[in-house]
Amino acid sequence: MSIYLRAGEIAIEQTHGAACIYACDKGTSASYTALIDDVAKPYPNTKVIGYPFNVAKEEETLGLIDDVLNSWGRLDVWVCSSGLLGPSSLEATTPADLQKCFEANSMAPFFALKYAPPAMTKTTPKLAYPNAAPKDQKYGSIIVVSSVASTYGGCWGPAFTMASHAALGVVRAGVAVLKGTGVRINCISPGQIDVGVDLQGFDMRGMTSQFPPASLQSKESQKNHIGLERSGLPIEVGRVAGFLASGFSSYVTGANMVVDGGASVMNPLTVPI
Repeated sequence: MSIYLRAGEIAIEQTHGAACIYACDKGTSASYTALIDDVAKPYPNTKVIGYPFNVAKEEETLGLIDDVLNSWGRLDVWVCSSGLLGPSSLEATTPADLQKCFEANSMAPFFALKYAPPAMTKTTPKLAYPNAAPKDQKYGSIIVVSSVASTYGGCWGPAFTMASHAALGVVRAGVAVLKGTGVRINCISPGQIDVGVDLQGFDMRGMTSQFPPASLQSKESQKNHIGLERSGLPIEVGRVAGFLASGFSSYVTGANMVVDGGASVMNPLTVPI
């Protein structure tokens, strides 16, 4: 299977583990070293490819897909995990800020829906690379990692809420668009996830940061407002993405899987991200 990842995006190629993972970000190849090392230990036959990439550029999306097909002959899974918070208040939000949020949060899912499915419907015999398997029927999985802001307001600023709703809108619209292709599309909406960043140096305007640090909330507040009494871990979101990428979710499409420790149930109007 092949996986492709941009700014948190993943594209896969499969059998007993992924044949390749494209780790896509705006950074340089040096930023992928830790991921390459982590994957190589349990999955030595999986090739990780660092791929500098701008999620809002249509031509770069097409170039990535061409590269994948030319190198591997198939595309099975595409995971979008790009995002930008934007300003925390309406007063601080300019039209340019809103446009940046829409580009970061909903343009990548739109490009995935528009261009990934034709590549996913390509079938191939078993090729010569490690972990290769024949692909004798059309299938694929598009996974959009958004935020609980995809379903209500109050998580951060209005631009983030609007753009997150738009990302979920791509998923909802995609079900009808993909009808008959064998390609599924689903959304993951995480709540407060501890990404290992503290408040020092955090951009409170949200214009350079993808996720706010869990430390914006105290441990006491987490216990009071989150059903599981803690912030989540990135791996806990990753496992849901793995489920949606696999055949275990073969009858799941158009879903929004909320991964927030029960916070949205306890506090439907005031859930922190």
